[in-house]
Amino acid sequence: MAAEGKGQGRATVTLSDVARLAGVAPMTVSRYLNQPDTVREPTRLKVRKAIEQTGYVHNRLAGSLKSSRTRLVAVVVPMVTNPIFSDTFQAINDRLAKAGYQVLLGVSGYQSEQEQELLEVILSRRPDGIILTGTLHTSTSRNRLRAAGVPVVETWDLSAEPIDMLVGFSHEQAGRDVARQLTGQGYRHFALFAVDDPRGLRRADSFIATLAEQGVTAVHRQTWQGLPTLEQGRLGLSELLKAQGEEGQEPYVVVCTSDTIAQGVLTEAAARGIRIPEQLAVMGFGDMAFAAHTFPALSTVRIDGKLMGDTAAGLLLDRLGGQVATPSTVDIGFTLVQRDSTGVPSR
Repeated sequence: MAAEGKGQGRATVTLSDVARLAGVAPMTVSRYLNQPDTVREPTRLKVRKAIEQTGYVHNRLAGSLKSSRTRLVAVVVPMVTNPIFSDTFQAINDRLAKAGYQVLLGVSGYQSEQEQELLEVILSRRPDGIILTGTLHTSTSRNRLRAAGVPVVETWDLSAEPIDMLVGFSHEQAGRDVARQLTGQGYRHFALFAVDDPRGLRRADSFIATLAEQGVTAVHRQTWQGLPTLEQGRLGLSELLKAQGEEGQEPYVVVCTSDTIAQGVLTEAAARGIRIPEQLAVMGFGDMAFAAHTFPALSTVRIDGKLMGDTAAGLLLDRLGGQVATPSTVDIGFTLVQRDSTGVPSR
């Protein structure tokens, strides 16, 4: 049995240690770990008890070197506190777990350089597949992923040049559709609140460009660094009201690149006694769980994160099973959700 010497750490418990305690051959322990159905129940019980007593951890990587499979899939998301990403990750994890895969989660923080560092560590673990958020990666990351020959699924975006497989939607189209819907409702005064998430900024740029096509060229725009917060929405509305002054204009509609920022706008409006949508309209993005239950209920853009995750995991499993993904790019689209926070402005 492993011993702990003075001034030294505890030695690693080996498969032989488990076999010795269970009173069986090492080969029997190996069969229990890799093909438990081939070991008789009384023997399985003895081996299981010995593993629990010793704290032995099966080295799956060592056993996978012969089969070239680790049964490990890495998933990289920008953040875990945003429900739209956590829903996608949960769907991926559920689908892969049913197929016998373990999931390794990495958080990139919307930073391509941080993603590059994560991928260097991830690839050293020899994963069977990788699922990424977005299509914006460093050239080093792209080269490493292609050289590794590991199946890759990019999510939450569309691209003309995916690394491998792709599941997402058009952020540019989302920006265009929001602009067209709101101008179609009669709004002519717009504010845009965003964080420097590259996908959100592409929606924002597309939104403003489409407004310009509709003859709306003056847009009050505020952009913050980091992750979206309620504080940004509250501060943003305060600044908008200062800029608006007492001109008595028709109602603004504040379009936010995140439901979180939009909720902050609603909170600040309530604190100031501003009626929504009569005096101010608000539009979010993501359709988070709280969006339908704010007061008033938040209009937003719905993305089916669970469908995204399940589809991505399905494409990866097909590839790992030897099937060719057809199609290799899946556009899951989005839905504009009209609720009480936007309405036709009064004339």
